[in-house]
Amino acid sequence: MSEKVRVRFAPSPTGHLHIGGARSALFNYLFARSQGGDFILRIEDTDQERNVEDATARLMESLRWLGIEWDESVDVGGPHAPYQSMERIDLYKEYVQRLLDEGKAYYDYMTEEELAQEREEQMARGEAPKYSGRDRDLTPAQRKAYEDQGIKPVVRFRVPEGQSVIIDDVVRGNVIFESNDIGDFVIARKDGIPTYNFAVVIDDHLMEISHVIRAEEHLSNTPRQALVYDAFDWEKPRFAHASLILNPNRQKMSKRDGSVIQFVEQYRDLGYLPEAIVNFLALLGWSPKGEEELFTIEELKEQFSLERVSKAPAVFDTDKLAWMNNQYVKEADTERLTLLALPHLQEAGKLPAKLSEEQYEWLKQLVGIYQEQMHYAAEIVELTDLFFKTEIDYTQEAREVLEQEHVSTVLEHFSKELDEAPDFEPETVKKAVKATQKATGYKGKQLFMPVRVATTGQTHGPELPVAISLLGRNVVQARLQQVLSS
Repeated sequence: MSEKVRVRFAPSPTGHLHIGGARSALFNYLFARSQGGDFILRIEDTDQERNVEDATARLMESLRWLGIEWDESVDVGGPHAPYQSMERIDLYKEYVQRLLDEGKAYYDYMTEEELAQEREEQMARGEAPKYSGRDRDLTPAQRKAYEDQGIKPVVRFRVPEGQSVIIDDVVRGNVIFESNDIGDFVIARKDGIPTYNFAVVIDDHLMEISHVIRAEEHLSNTPRQALVYDAFDWEKPRFAHASLILNPNRQKMSKRDGSVIQFVEQYRDLGYLPEAIVNFLALLGWSPKGEEELFTIEELKEQFSLERVSKAPAVFDTDKLAWMNNQYVKEADTERLTLLALPHLQEAGKLPAKLSEEQYEWLKQLVGIYQEQMHYAAEIVELTDLFFKTEIDYTQEAREVLEQEHVSTVLEHFSKELDEAPDFEPETVKKAVKATQKATGYKGKQLFMPVRVATTGQTHGPELPVAISLLGRNVVQARLQQVLSS
């Protein structure tokens, strides 16, 4: 194993990048960068039935969107290429044959039906199901008899009996498994393609991986992988299993869990900022030294350590994520937010497919007045609804404001001031409000509330002169007249 820190993220190309996978990738990336090491992206595509076309490209796109870059992979190459499992099949076969030749693996001819029956009988006896070892010691004649029947075998690893398999886990300390509870496991399927628990060991060893950092659900795979390392007399990497991620109800999260948005692409499409997602994921199972919660990815690289990764479950708090993203939205460039918000307004039919320069500048101002309260870009559709309505359906609260006796006086004077205004800029609108105050004697809530409700339909909202300016002279006058004539 290399003295240099070398870590890897090895997803299967079965779909979009899940937030759990993204956290694993992030922890590996941050650890590599904190140690001056290498981060390798490897594609484990041996499960051909589950592979999805273009999934690898989408995984890479999501990782890059998060700001995670790699040193070696299928796209940039590297000294340990190829980095895709199915391109390494011949290599795996060599190592399978080596174990067969040394008697550390053997051919198993049991059919799926026989295996299923065996499992049922074991469970009926109250035993944990595992392979019985029926074909462990077949003679050449017995093997030939099976092959003459056209039965294709799998290759099973011969698990040593009566051993304690001790995993020295950076996060969890020593975790002990008994080999008698494991059972001989398959390392190569009938078609010769290796299983995950075998291929991952070959790849990690040959790619000189120093640390395997992954989620707790992989801990149960680790004793099998440790046994394969021992069979080849190879040094094991350091293992570190991060905590489970629980949903907001503190239950183990599954990919069918509807309480949480689960894929990185979904957050990107909603208009979350990648730096907020990275910050949030980093705190799912890792804690910084101080009380600070907001970190750039560069700051995370400096602070991250495996010693501060927790074994206690991490709760995916959707409210916390929304709050955190809002902190980044507040500080973001308005131009950037406008580009994120635009597709959502277009999809909702609020804006045309192509905007003029004037329309874009108007949108930029509109996004700017909601920047403080926006949690993610898709919220812009609901937040700005009043700017795209032709008529307002006033709520009961709004009608109660407009039914006050002095309202008509305020609105008539305000309408007159706007009608005579040379332009419709926010400063001009502000002057019209002051002139209305002077002419009518009404001020404070008696002045501002009728104007706000009549023009926007809301009792609270963005800065009033700016909102009125963006609504435009024709819309505002039409709304004022609608109230005055009702």
